Amino acid sequence: MTFDGVRWRQIDAGKATGKPQRDGGTIIMSELGDFDGETTANAVAARSLGTLTVREGLRLSEEQGGNRIEAYITPDHRDEIRLRSYVSVPLNQDKGSPEERLFCRIESIKYDHEFATDDATAVHAQRAMDRDSIDERDYKFIASLHPIATLTGDITGTVDSVERRQPDRLPKPDTIVREAVFDAELKRGLKLPGEGLFVGHLAVSGEKVRTAAEPPTVDYRLRDTSATDPLVFRHLLIAGGTGSGKTHAAKNLLRQIVSEERRYEMHGGRQVRPALIIIDPQDEYAQLHDDNQYLDDTYRRKLVREDVAFDGVDETTVFVPDVARTSYEANNHRAEQRAFTIPFSLVRRNPWLIAGGDLKDHQYNALTLLLDRFFNSHGPTGTYQEFRDFLDDPELKADLDTSGRVHEATFDAIKRRVLGFDAVFDQGATPITEQIPSFVRPGGISTIPTYHLEGRRQRMAIVLAISSLIVDEKLTSDPTYPRIGETPIILAMDEAHNYLAESDTVQARRTIGKFTEAAKQGRKERLGLALVTQDPGDIAEPIFKQINTRIALNLADEDVISSLNLPSSLAAQVPDLERGRMVVHSPDNAESVQVVGLDRCVVKHDPR
Repeated sequence: MTFDGVRWRQIDAGKATGKPQRDGGTIIMSELGDFDGETTANAVAARSLGTLTVREGLRLSEEQGGNRIEAYITPDHRDEIRLRSYVSVPLNQDKGSPEERLFCRIESIKYDHEFATDDATAVHAQRAMDRDSIDERDYKFIASLHPIATLTGDITGTVDSVERRQPDRLPKPDTIVREAVFDAELKRGLKLPGEGLFVGHLAVSGEKVRTAAEPPTVDYRLRDTSATDPLVFRHLLIAGGTGSGKTHAAKNLLRQIVSEERRYEMHGGRQVRPALIIIDPQDEYAQLHDDNQYLDDTYRRKLVREDVAFDGVDETTVFVPDVARTSYEANNHRAEQRAFTIPFSLVRRNPWLIAGGDLKDHQYNALTLLLDRFFNSHGPTGTYQEFRDFLDDPELKADLDTSGRVHEATFDAIKRRVLGFDAVFDQGATPITEQIPSFVRPGGISTIPTYHLEGRRQRMAIVLAISSLIVDEKLTSDPTYPRIGETPIILAMDEAHNYLAESDTVQARRTIGKFTEAAKQGRKERLGLALVTQDPGDIAEPIFKQINTRIALNLADEDVISSLNLPSSLAAQVPDLERGRMVVHSPDNAESVQVVGLDRCVVKHDPR
């Protein structure tokens, strides 16, 4: 086959090298291995698909929607054309000049009738019905191309041999259009980093893009080196409906964060492994401790070749909230378990932990005053039960009312709303504040299960107390627990919409304010948020706006999809994504694309 005046052929398996080779005017394609486990005998070759046409003009413009670049596709290749696939168009064919190509995405495809006869007539329809097959030669097949980048250099070489810039040159009419199949042109054209956190493989219409390289796939990774501003500390969100593969995808990505070689630069230039802390509503992420028994040796070798971290992390510990009248059973993992309790002392810095859902602003101010008085008189180790006894003092109530500091009705309202936490604070287990060295471990994973807790109030108190402890210590200039400040931390939160939803209550406003500040400072303090949710629209906008990377699996609700603020071309794909397929929008990482995640979980994945 030929394109751009160069003839292509395929060599046999015995000569396979994994890369294209030039032999005079011939480029030889090697046999390629399939990441799914088989070896395919048909190598990927860059096919010439057709030529540029000027039937309606040829235009490159800065105006939105002002580009007009169309290609006539020859009949032999029309069945191979897919919407959103990638093509390459030469810009400079002069000998001795640097090779330049316009890298494009197919954004629309259509048939036009070539002859005068209208195909919407009874005569034409009857002739078509009388034929055994459709004669496409009576029609023009036109593909509209969206220019993404101009590439300069040898696209058959390494990524470093290709330079990228914004489209600024128009190709000539009748220029041959071919498939983009070279690793260098795809990665450079889409700005895909060569290293980073593995997410999946580049895909079009749910199928992996095949390349002329070994392996024959293009991996999508998130930049994570200190030199390039690790995107994990600019936060990520994984959204998907039930059965979309959301937890599977989240586990695979989170496992990469704690791979053995992963290091991030902290103050003073120290390179430190990150700690991963996960709010685990269904007790599924504790399985990061265990290997996946369904990873056979062949699949493991392919993961090694793709530089994908796999198998369980021994340094995984389940920190179980000690809450009265509840019991936790670990029946789906083998991770170590440690019980903890929330000390009431954490409420001194965060009164909203016991503010309840409907506390008004003036009541919250009064609660703060009462807590200050309590801790001033009882010391930093004052307990929740002692605080309840403190509020039972009739002289305190009368004194505050007489002085005008707290009206008696306000005092009674506060007292009613702070009741009901007897089962949460100061239980028999060791306080979490005394377990910080084991809770925040470089290279370690700590999960906090909440499925066994009885009500929303208990879950909110536990989750927000833990999260606030981490955030406060990360943002303060005078930390109580230096280990938190000295360690890169990824705080992952499944069902994040339950804790970070916008509301007009004091508790919600304080929570959102705290997490918004954490999100803004995360890059500098090495604190990353990884939010997993079915309802991204419920996450408060100030927090949502700080999330740089958004990964969407299948979602059906149009309003939910709209809340993700994806490019329109990506948003339209979301309802049709099959399990494990996703669209990734990370503007500071790469062009927005569709990705296929691994078909197997790299750790144990056995939902409750």
